[in-house]
Amino acid sequence: MKKIVDDTEYTEVKTKNKMFNQIERCRMDLKNDPTNPQLHVKMGDLYLKWHLDIFNSGQYIDDAITEYQLAMESLLDSHAIYYKLGVAFFHKGDLDKAINYLTTAIEKKNNYYEAYYMLSETFVKKAHFTDAIDAAEAAIICSPFGSSSAHYMLYKLYDASSFRNIKTKLKAFKERVLSALLFPFDSIARENIIKNFSYMRFLPLFIKGFYAIQLKDYSKAAQLYKDASDRAPGFTALYCVLGDIYLSTGHFEEAITEYKMAIWLDSFNVAAYKHLCRAYEEQGDYNQAIEVYNKLIGMAPNLPDLYSNLANIYYIKGEFDLAISNYQTAITLNPNPSWTSVIAQTMGFVYQENKSDPDAAISAYQTAYVLTPEDIDIYVNLGSAFYDKEDYNNALSVYRQALEFQPHNAKIHCNLGFLYWGKGDTEEAMKSYELAIKYNDNYDIAYNNLGVIYLDDLGRVNKAIELFKKAVESNPNYALAYFNLARSVTIVGNKVEAAKLYQMAQDINKITMEIDPKDIADKISELFES
Repeated sequence: MKKIVDDTEYTEVKTKNKMFNQIERCRMDLKNDPTNPQLHVKMGDLYLKWHLDIFNSGQYIDDAITEYQLAMESLLDSHAIYYKLGVAFFHKGDLDKAINYLTTAIEKKNNYYEAYYMLSETFVKKAHFTDAIDAAEAAIICSPFGSSSAHYMLYKLYDASSFRNIKTKLKAFKERVLSALLFPFDSIARENIIKNFSYMRFLPLFIKGFYAIQLKDYSKAAQLYKDASDRAPGFTALYCVLGDIYLSTGHFEEAITEYKMAIWLDSFNVAAYKHLCRAYEEQGDYNQAIEVYNKLIGMAPNLPDLYSNLANIYYIKGEFDLAISNYQTAITLNPNPSWTSVIAQTMGFVYQENKSDPDAAISAYQTAYVLTPEDIDIYVNLGSAFYDKEDYNNALSVYRQALEFQPHNAKIHCNLGFLYWGKGDTEEAMKSYELAIKYNDNYDIAYNNLGVIYLDDLGRVNKAIELFKKAVESNPNYALAYFNLARSVTIVGNKVEAAKLYQMAQDINKITMEIDPKDIADKISELFES
């Protein structure tokens, strides 16, 4: 029976056979004339073309470089051979050598459009975006009417940094229009369009993979996309989708590899950059995530979420000053009030909890209040910051204002209880804690704090025991409640039960670190000394 081959596979076979025949003919010519530089250039061009063919999975870039270098022995003054070597090293990933060869090509031919354009591409790969803009502008000067690719490069560079910047947006729009108008006169642009259209044949495969993902058959989807990427190594979208599948299934190393490949093929793929950062974060490699975020910020310096994400990583690493600096930048860019309010509150938390700077925390929370005065969490945080500053009157005022919005908010009543307790007003503190429990009968903190008042201030041990038991029922991982319950049962003479409770508190505290471990150890020692 005759085998039926689909159109895509037929095209791949036909292309490979044609390229192989051309290389074989050129190889035969070189046997007859091994020192002919033009034949070496032709052979290098064929190897480079085969290497870049979207349906080729082979690696021929080193062969191309070898042929160009052999040709250069006779063509030392040829600008074209330096350009070709620059392009070859670019595709190999040796960007410094690419820059050296392209710069030499420009020195030998000042108005070399192709060399300036490739230099711009190379600077983008190195995240040197200002240099990339300069090279693209120089390319346009060299070829005003054949510079569609250079204009499109400028469009992408301006567009990436145009967030909330009307002037840059207009520049980006202008470059895109010029790119479209000059497209018929630019061979590089025409080749790129043909290449992009060739990917349309993979649309049915994308649909199959998408369907497999919906069915949560990730292994099948990954295999489909992997087979396609083997057949079309230049198709950026395949690597992004593969990376997403690996990331969602916890295969972080594989995801990182795919995202890196996507970025290599498309240096302006912001989504691939962001997902790469996420993969590094999930892996716990925060230094790599920071490095990638900084590259992305270099390309798109006006995207506020990049700074807030970077700040979060610095916070996790304990580098609080850098975290605050990036939160401040995110707030300055201010995309919308509710988003900025959240960032301001986060920054306030860092000031309050990690920098012990209640004044700075208050300022940050007040910024959030101005932006979203209806957000009840701001009142809770602001009141807490005033309390830390021992400004009890302002703290009380903030909590009372919050209760006007949400009179049944258990958290605010609990915070009020803590405030009254700190001021020595035990009666008001108890009322507030009881209201907190009324509106949330699983409020572990309210049960515990009210229990401490009954135990230490009123001496009502049995009532305290009842409350501490409620606290641990509401939160079985509450070390402080176990500790206080142990103190209570010790008073009523149940030392065996107290020892068990102290041990539970000690075990939980190793994870939660709510209590000074020495305090627990001392209490256990006291049990056996008496």
